Amino acid sequence: MSTAMNFGTKSFQPRPPDKGSFPLDHFGECKSFKEKFMKCLRDNNFENALCRNESKEYLECRMERQLMAQEPLEKLGFRDLIDGKPEAKDKC
Repeated sequence: MSTAMNFGTKSFQPRPPDKGSFPLDHFGECKSFKEKFMKCLRDNNFENALCRNESKEYLECRMERQLMAQEPLEKLGFRDLIDGKPEAKDKC
C-alpha cells in the first residue's frame, strides 16, 4: 500500500525581504564612500549622528548602483540634509 505524495506540484517562488538585505558590493563600487563613513565613525567615537552626511552619500552610492532599492532620502531619515535645507519643525 503506497500513497503517492506529490510535493513537486507547488513551486516555491522565493522573494527578497523588503528591507534589511541587499547585495554585497563585490566590485567595491562604493568602497570609497564606505571607508569615508567608517573613518568618520572612528574619528567621532562611533557617534553616528556626527557622520550623517557620509552615511547619506554611501546610501546614495548604493542606490545609484542598484546595490539597494531606491528609497526617498526623506524616508531614510535625511530630510534635513537634502539640498542643505534645515528640517522644518512644527511650532506648537
